[in-house]
Amino acid sequence: MPDNTYIIKTESEELLATSSAFMEEDSIMHGGIIYRPWNPSTSKLASMLLKGMKVPIKSDSKVLYLGAASGTTVSHVADIASDGIVFAAEFAPRPTRDLLQAVRDRINVVPMLADARYPESYPPFIDSVDIIYQDIAQPNQSEIMVSNATKYLRPGGIGVMAIKAKSISISEDVKSILEREVSLLEESFEILEKVSLEPLHHDHLAVMGKFKG
Repeated sequence: MPDNTYIIKTESEELLATSSAFMEEDSIMHGGIIYRPWNPSTSKLASMLLKGMKVPIKSDSKVLYLGAASGTTVSHVADIASDGIVFAAEFAPRPTRDLLQAVRDRINVVPMLADARYPESYPPFIDSVDIIYQDIAQPNQSEIMVSNATKYLRPGGIGVMAIKAKSISISEDVKSILEREVSLLEESFEILEKVSLEPLHHDHLAVMGKFKG
C-alpha cells in the first residue's frame, strides 16, 4: 500500500482508508488517528490498490492528477502525499467548483481548470513530478498520458492510468482497444503492471509504467 493507506476493520467489514488531518462525516477516529474510508466502487485508484497494484505514491511525492473531477479521490491522494504536492487538473467548470470545495483546506493541493490534452497550457509553476495519475474520458487517452509525461514526468517517474475502453470507441472490441492503448504506452513507458478493474469498473484496465524519458 502507499504511505498513509490502510485496511481498517470495523465490526461489520474491512475498509480501505487513508489517514488524514481532516475529520469528515464518514471518518473514523482510532488511537488518535483520523481514518477516511475510501470507496473502490467510485474511485478507480482505490480499486487498483485493492486489486494489489503497487502504486508508489509516497508521503513526499509530487503528483500530477489528470481528470480530478469533483475531488474525492484527489483528497485521498493528498492524504497519502501529505508532505508532497498534488497538481489536480480538471477541464469542466462544474466539477472544478466541486474540486475547489473538496480541497479548500488542503495546502498540498493545487487545483487547476485545465485541459489535459494541452499540457503546455498549464500554469507555469508546475515543474517535474514523480507520478502522473490519469482518469479521463477521452478517445486518445494514451497519447494524453505520453504528452503530459514528456513535459512534466521526471525520467524514471511513474505513470498510472485507468484506460476507459468505451470512451475510446463504443463499437470496437474492448480487448482490441485495450491492447492498442497499452501498445501506445509502451513506446514511452516500461509497463510494470496491468490490472483489470472488473467487476466494479466495467471495460477498464489499470496500467502502470516507468517513464523512459
